Amino acid sequence: MLATIHSAALRGIDAELVHVEVNHGETGPPETVLVGLPDAAVKESRDRVGSALANSGFEKPRTRVTINLAPGHLRKEGPCYDLPIALGLLAATSVLSGERLQDYLIAGELSLSGATRPIRGALAIARLAKKLGKRGLLLPAGSAAEAALVEGLEVHVVESLDQAFRFLAGMIELPPAAPLPVASATSAGMPDFADVKGQAAVRRAIEVAVAGGHNILMIGPPGSGKSMIAKRVPSIMPPPALDEALEILSIQSVANPAGGEAEVQHFGLRPVRCPHHTISDVGLLGGGTIPGPGEVSLAHHGVLFLDELPEFKRSALEVLRQPLEDGRVTISRSAGKITLPCAFMLVSAMNPCPCGYLGDNEHTCRCTPAQIQRYRARVSGPLLDRIDLHVEAPAVSVRDLRSAAPGEPSAAMRARITAARDRQLQRFSSTRVSCNARMTQAQLRRFAVIDREMGDLLERAMTQLSLSARAYDRILKVARTIADLAGAEHIASPHLLEAIQYRSLDRSSVS
Repeated sequence: MLATIHSAALRGIDAELVHVEVNHGETGPPETVLVGLPDAAVKESRDRVGSALANSGFEKPRTRVTINLAPGHLRKEGPCYDLPIALGLLAATSVLSGERLQDYLIAGELSLSGATRPIRGALAIARLAKKLGKRGLLLPAGSAAEAALVEGLEVHVVESLDQAFRFLAGMIELPPAAPLPVASATSAGMPDFADVKGQAAVRRAIEVAVAGGHNILMIGPPGSGKSMIAKRVPSIMPPPALDEALEILSIQSVANPAGGEAEVQHFGLRPVRCPHHTISDVGLLGGGTIPGPGEVSLAHHGVLFLDELPEFKRSALEVLRQPLEDGRVTISRSAGKITLPCAFMLVSAMNPCPCGYLGDNEHTCRCTPAQIQRYRARVSGPLLDRIDLHVEAPAVSVRDLRSAAPGEPSAAMRARITAARDRQLQRFSSTRVSCNARMTQAQLRRFAVIDREMGDLLERAMTQLSLSARAYDRILKVARTIADLAGAEHIASPHLLEAIQYRSLDRSSVS
């Protein structure tokens, strides 16, 4: 007898339909044959399912059984097919009626006792179920809450094979799963900018960068607070819109090797990724035998913080050029080709020289000009050209450190940034652009207009700093953001001058 269960396979951050076909009663020795391009984890499901059936009070098949995971050209990976295979065996042996099976997408790992375990990519599977017009999903506890965020679906938690059997047989009813709660910056206990003493210029640059989604580089000696400030950037970022939050969660869920909500970041918060400088190109960009997201995609709609920027491998830094420009990355491997979103804000920090004390009044720099040049040359011109704001972070004075007065709190900065972002969302309401940093050329010509006098001023700055055409556009985008923070409809000279001074550490002046 043949039974078919509907499940899913992950491909990038999306899911594709998989038909789990179970044919029982074939002639030949009693064995279970699994086909359909399964990986090692899927092949091992034969042993897990056999023990789970026995320990749940069901009999193992006594004839030859062929299990086909269709389509055959799509590689299947992970233990998520345990539950649909077990239910397929029960349906193929007439223990379970197949009437309700076709209404649901089913996925879940089984323990030897028959209990279910979380899987990854539950949100992607839920989106597929809605696209296919399914009634709902059966998922393990720990995976169902994220899938319940998709409206119009019945998402049921099944804690064991026996419970799934009784639900599909109509013996019991299961309540719908509750969706993940929405977190806030306050509830997440993020570090606050009130702890930062001094560094008014850096705080201002960070506010401009976050307000427009611009990339920023902080240059300063050790102990000047660069890392401390970077860790507080998430506390001033406006919460993501619902579609952005779902994209963020989709990537986190797919990238989580063990599945489960405990490993997924708080829903409703923008992600922050802080990879170590020893990270590989694949770890940063994404890839693997079966292509998956890297740090740039895990930082989608959030922040990618690279501390000690020149210490990263040159090859790893250079792979950032295309993602910074396009907001997406395409990964090609023998197992397939996928395109992943990676519209992140780059926050980076570096010392001015190898010893870190160039220009510091309290310490003597021990580096030679050649050493300084080699150190700064580790960050290539094309990459630096894609960083909108370059700001110096000088050493903090003892007077500022002794001051008992707290700095401006994150809440006040976030309010101004949110107001500026709202202006941008209204400006780009008819497009998918969400911030000034992502403006197209047509939008730049329309919304970042400057008069002849400001044009002459920008031309002189371009000549003196030897800036590229890309830098010209980025200066205008930053000026548009500064005008938004000021509540101005048009760019004025002070906005343009401030934007220009954030390019003062460009390649011509730091090399």
